[in-house]
Amino acid sequence: MAKGTPATLALEKAGVAFTLHEYEYDPGADSIGMQAAQALGVDPARLLKTLMAKAGSDVVCVLAPSDKEVSLKKLAAAAGAKDAAMLKPAEAERVTRYRVGGISPFGQKKRVPVFIEAAAMTHQTVIFNGGRRGLQIELPPAELVRLLGATQAALCA
Repeated sequence: MAKGTPATLALEKAGVAFTLHEYEYDPGADSIGMQAAQALGVDPARLLKTLMAKAGSDVVCVLAPSDKEVSLKKLAAAAGAKDAAMLKPAEAERVTRYRVGGISPFGQKKRVPVFIEAAAMTHQTVIFNGGRRGLQIELPPAELVRLLGATQAALCA
């Protein structure tokens, strides 16, 4: 199994046990998260997509179930900002050093505030991007929140 992404290295350095899942990435998929959930045979509510956004003037990372849409209004409120907008793919890649479809909340170029959909906390484990297209990491959501210092909020429309 392939390892060695900045995300997996960050988790190993933190001494955290995690599970890796590899799948065949489809660059033409309408929804990367939904395609990953289907390929892995997991509930899309457990597979969190990693989105990069701006809340006010701050870049933030958002973890949301792959079958839901993030409400920018709710994100702005959670971040204490007037407004929020998704980053364009090129900007998301520049600020994270990951490629779209492989953006992980761990091991980004610069640590940014992380927000997680509160409903994700109801699952025993959640799955999120491992820092490479076709690689996912599984962890208990409480561990994800602890490691990232993430803020839990109702973010989805």
